[in-house]
Parts: sequence; C-alpha cells; structure tokens
Amino acid sequence: MNTLNQFDTPQLQLLHRGKVRDSLRAPNGERLIVVTDRLSAFDSVLETPIAYKGAVLNGLANFWFEKTKHIIPNHVIELVDANAMLVKEAEPIRVEMVVRAYLTGSMWRGYQAGQRTFSGVTVPDGMTKHQPFPEFILTPTTKEESDREITPENLVSEGWVSQELYDQMAEKALALFKVGSDLLKEKGIILVDTKYEFGLLNGELILIDEIHTPDSSRFWSAEDYAKNPETAEQMDKEYVRQWLIANKQDGKYPRALTPEVSAEASRRYLDIYERIVGSPLPTSSELTTDGDVTTRLVGNLVRAGLMTPS
Repeated sequence: MNTLNQFDTPQLQLLHRGKVRDSLRAPNGERLIVVTDRLSAFDSVLETPIAYKGAVLNGLANFWFEKTKHIIPNHVIELVDANAMLVKEAEPIRVEMVVRAYLTGSMWRGYQAGQRTFSGVTVPDGMTKHQPFPEFILTPTTKEESDREITPENLVSEGWVSQELYDQMAEKALALFKVGSDLLKEKGIILVDTKYEFGLLNGELILIDEIHTPDSSRFWSAEDYAKNPETAEQMDKEYVRQWLIANKQDGKYPRALTPEVSAEASRRYLDIYERIVGSPLPTSSELTTDGDVTTRLVGNLVRAGLMTPS
C-alpha cells in the first residue's frame, strides 16, 4: 500500500522535519505543513509508515480548526492536499497546554507512586484508575528537549509566558476541550485528555499545530468505558504501543511493524476519522494518483501555485 514517509523538493526550503510533520517554506513566506504517514512511539519514529495516517491527522485537524474558530483564530490558510496544509507563520509559544478529564496515563502512574500534585494541581487521595475529575484540569508542560511538568507560576517566573498570556491560553484551552468533549460525546467517544499549542501572530494569540487528533489526544469508546472503566481501550495509536511492548526483546522495542499490525493500525485511524467526521476519509482512488501519494501531493501543490511543474 502506498504511503508518504517524507516529503522533499528542491523548490521549497525544508524548515523542520519532526516525528510526523515536515515543514517547508512556501513561496510567499507562509509555512507548508506536510503530514506524513510516519508513526512515533516511545520517542522513536518507526521504520514502518501507516497508510492514510497522515491524511487522517491532517483531515481531522482541519475539521476541528473549523469547528473551533469561533473560540480562537487558528493558523490555517488552506487545505491544499489530503496530507498538506498551508498555514500562517506564527511565533510558537514553547508551552503545551495539557487538559485532562480523567486520571490515566502518566498521571495515573505518578498517582500510584504517591504523587498528588501535578503542574501545580492537587488531586485527592482515594481516586481509581480512569476515574473522572470533578472538572477539567490543566497540567501544562514546557516544550524542551525533554518536556517537563511546570506550574503556571513557574511558567511566568521562568519567562515562558506572561501571566496575562497564560490566563488567556488557559481560558481558551478549557473552552476548546469543552467543545471537543461535547461533540465527541454525541458520537459515543470520550475525550480523555489532549494537548493544545498556541502561537502569536501580530501579537494575537492563535491556535497552531493540531487539535483533537489520535496523535495529540486520548480517546475512549463510551460504550467500552461504561462496561469497565479500568480496562477501557484507547482509540488511538495505543494499539501499536501495546504491540511494541508485547514484542520487546532484550530491552528494545521493534523498529518495524508486521504487515498485519500496520494494516490494523491503518484501519483504526480510518475508523476514528469516520466516527468523528461522520463520513469516511476519501477512498484510496481519490487520495492517490495512479496509487502514488507523492505524485498526487506534488500535483496539488502545483495547482495551488506553491510549486512549478518540473
């Protein structure tokens, strides 16, 4: 199955190659973000790309940016391809605003070890795995070589943001999470936790990066959670993580996936897209040109005036 593992062209300057996204400079100074089919797990990019993953992430981010633009402006200019988005160049704020509705993941592991305060938020004793908090909580982290928990007070005192800017980010993050939670609830999905990234454009706070995707968020099936909260399965790349854990050898995770695991991961990404958006991701024939994702992408960039025919 054809996949997009990375995107290079001598016509556009490569600004940054992240774990999943390749960022390039567009001719008029905007930024072109190409969402590849790479998958990262345990701080490593796997050798096996996941078919349609990039299109799913890009399409879902665009869906949510549109749904939330009444809350806060975002960086989207245009979706130029299933895997590519043209965005405004903003000054990124090096803080991730993590919103949580349930005690799970790394926070649960810390809680089991006796931790009760997370990024300045204190939670009570006696909570159980996957238990909901009385209200959404914010546990910000820094965006550094190794992200770290940090209190709002320390974000300000260390100079990451001003108090006024942090308060604005907190307000917007909680509002975004409320909209996401309400919409997903109607579709039988629980928005467990997520991260938001913000930037400044001409001094105005805007939303950047991605929003409510399987890579930035944790989702549970509401039906599955109702049966047994503590065993609720994540509807995201946790399937791949669990396979890697089960096949760990000599303390090392596999670098590649089997064809069966790759195909199942692809199916799961396509399924969460359809459940959220309400319609399937466009079929493979619509997403590719003669089966080649890169050929289709280049053709769309040429049509958008971002590249010239070679």
